[in-house]
Amino acid sequence: MRIPALITAACALALTACGSENSGTFETEDGETGEYTIDDESGESTMTVTTPDGDVTMRSGAEVPVDLPGGFSLIPGAQVVSNTLINQSETKGALVTFLSDRTPEQIADYYREEAEAAGIEIQIETSMNDGRMLGGENEEAGMTFSITAYPGEEGTTGQLTISEEAG
Repeated sequence: MRIPALITAACALALTACGSENSGTFETEDGETGEYTIDDESGESTMTVTTPDGDVTMRSGAEVPVDLPGGFSLIPGAQVVSNTLINQSETKGALVTFLSDRTPEQIADYYREEAEAAGIEIQIETSMNDGRMLGGENEEAGMTFSITAYPGEEGTTGQLTISEEAG
């Protein structure tokens, strides 16, 4: 998985969703081409980017069904703010932003258990400004994971990112 290509494409998807066009094409700085559509009613965006490593498809929006790879699940009671599903050749990924009434510590503990059950070695763990962050990978399974959780006025905002190579 080419992470820079996915980040570029995800940023392009976010930017196109802010524009006035419902569909179109674009070219990245790296010369990769893509096309996008935005559903006016739901706000859902879809995009396909053609890269040297193959096509990357993305589907993003608050109503996109959560489909997390590697046996992960959305923490119970969470409200999805945004969900982006990414597929590239043999790699599947998800980026979910959610609100929860749980504390950052409870969210980190929940996802630590799921990560460890998936054989992920936690490689980074930090606390700052009342928030928590965990991240790690399972090299053998081709899986990466990170969770950040920060308290706010409406509850705790979490951002979960997971990618997994097809086995």
